[in-house]
Amino acid sequence: MRPKQIWTASICLLTLAIPTILMAQAPRQAPKTPDIAGSWALNMQTPQGEMAMDATFTQDKEAIKVSMMSPYGLEMKGEGTVKGQDIAWTVDTGKGDGVSLGFKATVDGDSMKGEVQMGDFGTMTFSAKKKK
Repeated sequence: MRPKQIWTASICLLTLAIPTILMAQAPRQAPKTPDIAGSWALNMQTPQGEMAMDATFTQDKEAIKVSMMSPYGLEMKGEGTVKGQDIAWTVDTGKGDGVSLGFKATVDGDSMKGEVQMGDFGTMTFSAKKKK
């Protein structure tokens, strides 16, 4: 190769490499903790069909408290965390044997989707929308 061609090729390669080098050195921002405080409408998919529930969340940074109302008028309270887009909380039915319900989901704006572990009864899916 001639010097002029080597110089041109070097400039082209350097031009392509600079953005990659700069991006690798840029500090990565931690994912923003979503604001989930407020009332949500949950829909659980159960073997008996869809079950609708209301949930009210309070939030202090990554810590959450939740109060849920079943369609049968049973109020359940619990606590959990929000880390990035992931949310998890546990409530206890407190009725009879007191089955614990463990919720895990991914939050996307004013909606979330995930699974609920219903004690020894297995895992079911749920989705939720934040009420306006």
